[in-house]
Amino acid sequence: MRVCIIGDGISSLTLAKALINENIYVDIFTTKKNNLLNKSRTIGISKSNIEYFNSNILNIDKITWKIKNIEIFSENLKNEKILNFRSNDNQLFSILRNYQLYEMLKKDLSKNKFFKKKYLNFNSSLIKNYEIVIITDYSHIFTKKFFSKKIIKKYKGLAYTTIVKHKKIPNITATQIFTKNGPLAFLPISQNETSIVYSFGDNQNVQKENVENLIKNYNFKYKINKFPSVNSFELQSISLRSYYQGKFLAFGDLLHRIHPLAGQGFNMTIRDIKILLDIIKKKNSLGLSLDSSVNKEFEKMLKHKNLIFSNGIDVIHEFFNFERKTKNTFLSKTIQYLGKNQNINNIFTKVADKGITL
Repeated sequence: MRVCIIGDGISSLTLAKALINENIYVDIFTTKKNNLLNKSRTIGISKSNIEYFNSNILNIDKITWKIKNIEIFSENLKNEKILNFRSNDNQLFSILRNYQLYEMLKKDLSKNKFFKKKYLNFNSSLIKNYEIVIITDYSHIFTKKFFSKKIIKKYKGLAYTTIVKHKKIPNITATQIFTKNGPLAFLPISQNETSIVYSFGDNQNVQKENVENLIKNYNFKYKINKFPSVNSFELQSISLRSYYQGKFLAFGDLLHRIHPLAGQGFNMTIRDIKILLDIIKKKNSLGLSLDSSVNKEFEKMLKHKNLIFSNGIDVIHEFFNFERKTKNTFLSKTIQYLGKNQNINNIFTKVADKGITL
């Protein structure tokens, strides 16, 4: 069996590794000889997803930093803590650098006989060579041809990212502050380094040099030694109306992109990989070949769950955005009250860890 993946990002390589672990031949097509990743970007992976990744895809423990506590504050409540999640064992989340995961996957795949990377455009003449063609590349002609219908929400703003170096501390608690400008996340990646994501919406005109000062104003934990350059990306959410067209299947961020406030984007992709592999394994066990029916079943099993989850993240953003604009504290106080109930707190934690289960 042979599968084609168009695109060379982290989602593509992760999916490729998962597929070759099932002895499926994978060819990746890309026109980029050097995929330069932003070194100020990090990924958060939930506990259940990191366990799945390590057991079924590739063990990445050596490049992850375990988070045992998550604290959420609201500036509208004078920086009172509104939610507090704590792990009963060793972790709630793991944080890792994008480029390190990419390089680790790339190195592992390069040694595998089931994998090939081809530096050329995938075109119509090659379609017959593959049972399934998985697309993750936004700019490819087949993306525009088959997956142009989508639900797009632009938050009219940017998310700014950086990694700061600071005085050594235990650093096992991630912090999110809903500020008057937007959500600000401090995500530990070592004892002396922390990743920061600060999201600004509503056309707020913020210069990069001002972002550094704003971050310093809200920093109550770290003695920062070095503040490197700040990078940015556009804030928007995307959900495709159709996951597939025949043997073509959309995947990764092309399939769904969400606001970064909850750190759930790559977690959704890992859950998608798990479902796709389960479908493929079932077909293999029955002696059936891979074809477009895999894509059809994938959409049927996931589309509604992903849409509910994506909309849920957007609702959280809109509620806090409304509260920020109106300086109303009702939502924060309600969540603060509910979060004190351990059963409800456990539900919040489970959804963040495993997504929507229906």
